[in-house]
Amino acid sequence: MASRGSRRAGALLAAWAAVSLPAAATVFTSSEERTTLAGHEAVVSPAFDGYATLDLGPYLPNLRYPTERVLGAHIDFGKTNLTSFEALINRYTVIGTQPRGEIAKVTGALTDMAVQSAVTGAVLGLAGPGLWVLLGSRRRAELGQQLSGRRVAVAGAVVVVLVGVLVRPWELGPATAEQGRPDWRPLSAELPDVTIPEQAQPLEVEAGLFTSGTKRIAESLLDSYAKGDAFYSRVADSVPGFAGQVRQPADDETVALLVSDRHDNVGMDKVARALADAGGATMLLAAGDDTSTGSTWEAFSLDSLDQVFADYDDRFAITGNHDQGEFVGEYLADLGFTRPDGELVEGPDGIRVLGADDPRSSGLGAWRDEEGLSFHEHEQRVADRACEYDEQGDRVSTLLTHDANTGREALRRGCVDLVVGGHLHEQVGPREVLGANGSTGYTYTNGTTGGAAYAIAIGSKLRRDAMVTLVTYREGRPVGVQPITVRTNGAFAISPFLPLDPPPGPADEGTEGTGTTNGPDEDETP
Repeated sequence: MASRGSRRAGALLAAWAAVSLPAAATVFTSSEERTTLAGHEAVVSPAFDGYATLDLGPYLPNLRYPTERVLGAHIDFGKTNLTSFEALINRYTVIGTQPRGEIAKVTGALTDMAVQSAVTGAVLGLAGPGLWVLLGSRRRAELGQQLSGRRVAVAGAVVVVLVGVLVRPWELGPATAEQGRPDWRPLSAELPDVTIPEQAQPLEVEAGLFTSGTKRIAESLLDSYAKGDAFYSRVADSVPGFAGQVRQPADDETVALLVSDRHDNVGMDKVARALADAGGATMLLAAGDDTSTGSTWEAFSLDSLDQVFADYDDRFAITGNHDQGEFVGEYLADLGFTRPDGELVEGPDGIRVLGADDPRSSGLGAWRDEEGLSFHEHEQRVADRACEYDEQGDRVSTLLTHDANTGREALRRGCVDLVVGGHLHEQVGPREVLGANGSTGYTYTNGTTGGAAYAIAIGSKLRRDAMVTLVTYREGRPVGVQPITVRTNGAFAISPFLPLDPPPGPADEGTEGTGTTNGPDEDETP
């Protein structure tokens, strides 16, 4: 027979559950979270129909996609910065080729709402046990004797009214009772003359909303998506066939993947990851310009980079001149990227990384506007910081910049082993530099990973050749780089491994830091 204490504990638990579970369910059902998805302001709310439903606004028909589970989501797309359907189609196309970031964002929003609802329900549930304890056994007995069917009915009615006020069932879902439930039909039934890509075949569309204009838009979108997905998937899938040309690290070496100037082209992310895997990379160096304007609508680009390299413990990122404002840097930090701007961070196997965000902004043009701190002043301050660490015995293995010219002074003083950057959208170096203190360093510029022309990279294929670079370290020091280029037709140009010889550090007597370069002179700042 259960003891009096256990019966009391059971009663308290039952009282807590009687309040907390309905409260949590009520709060979750009526929850919503505002975020940015696919470049739109969006509102995500939970649904229990097993579908992710997209409300695309007045000009495009609503779509839904099965989630293969009971829980789904209703996503209400709001305004975006684009002013033409062509630009919108290009964006949807490139996101469709690499949707993992957006899917993870919706999943994260639902998870956050569920956790918050559970916590709220748990707290509200304490009201039941609290009232039970507060009343005491004598008062509970007195109240029990006074219970009647009428009082129980009245109390039940009050609970129903309170739940109804909280849940507001008349506001749940996109359709009201007067409007009726939408009639969903397979996309293939609405577009019988269009070839639907395999991944899009489960899509359903709200019937009756297709006009001749929206059908043309949908046809263009599907055609662009099919081309883009086929292109980037084909390129990524072909990487193993070229893996024999990619240098493999020795047991005592660590490889980092260097990317730069992605400019929102998330389609290239799975290609970059495939190349990283082929070269044994376990570390990411992101050299800026992951966006084109630094706007919040470009969060999808950062989400994609996060998801593709989610299993990397070491991910270092700085911002470029096109990543204007504070959004990009703060968002990357929130995603868990290490932001070594002005600070020396120790990576794997003794690799020391110092970062420098680009101080300039330039919108969508090719010009550079210097605001506040001039580029020359920024260059001097970065050198002061790097040399300060060097004097303390913490020599910088890699100075991560957007424009490698940021590290010119640090190299001249001999305070860093390797400066890497991007910005020029073409490969420059590696070039050896003999510092004033007798130490050798190198400078290297990676091409555009997104295949961008100026700051535009979104489309169903590459606008220009794309590039990533594998950087190899041994005992914490860089010992070589291997650039890999993806041509606009999807072909690969895998450069030979370029050793940093002599290795970084104090130079032998008589060594001259002449080196070679296949790009602008070091004094130029294009």
